[in-house]
Amino acid sequence: MKSSIRIRRVALAVATAAVLPLAVSACSSDSGMDDSAAKKPSATKEKESQASKDDTAMTDKPFGPGCTAVPKDGAGSFDGMAEDPVATAASNNPALSTLVTAVKKAGLVDTLNNAENITVFAPTNEAFAKIPKADLDKVLNDKKMLTKVLTNHVVGENLTPKKLENGTYDTLAKTQLTTSGSGESYTVNDDSKVVCGNVQTANATVYIVDTVLMPK
Repeated sequence: MKSSIRIRRVALAVATAAVLPLAVSACSSDSGMDDSAAKKPSATKEKESQASKDDTAMTDKPFGPGCTAVPKDGAGSFDGMAEDPVATAASNNPALSTLVTAVKKAGLVDTLNNAENITVFAPTNEAFAKIPKADLDKVLNDKKMLTKVLTNHVVGENLTPKKLENGTYDTLAKTQLTTSGSGESYTVNDDSKVVCGNVQTANATVYIVDTVLMPK
């Protein structure tokens, strides 16, 4: 009887020993496949996340050759302008002094400073200098005309560089501006180039342009 029990135990042990490596091998193989399948989507997501971060980093920064004229520090710097509403911020940038004078003459300082999430296409001093002096003086001394010209540079929504690639936008002057371009090269109304774009102020995104946008 005891001999029979021993024989059965030995047979069971042999059978278990034969089956166990196969089971372990199968589990190991399945685990390897799961790990591999899990790693691939993870790597893809990491790449997509990094690409998204890179795109955000690019569009969050001012760009363009004219940005070198912006002071490196102080109230007129990019950091300083970001703390003030747009009319105040522009007044601290020496490259925009003619625009600031025009805004004050038109009585638009409070209007611009109190607006929310607007976009301003800000002509440089050189942009105003392209206009014959007699014509510029005429505009500066006609408040109604000056208001029309200045509000033609303001869009009532926040325009990211991506939105400038191919768009048409209503201005506060009840006119329309068209934009086109890509990367760091954009134009407004086909002839005014953005020389320093995506400048942030407390209530507006500013694109500094090289030509005054006269309303049609």
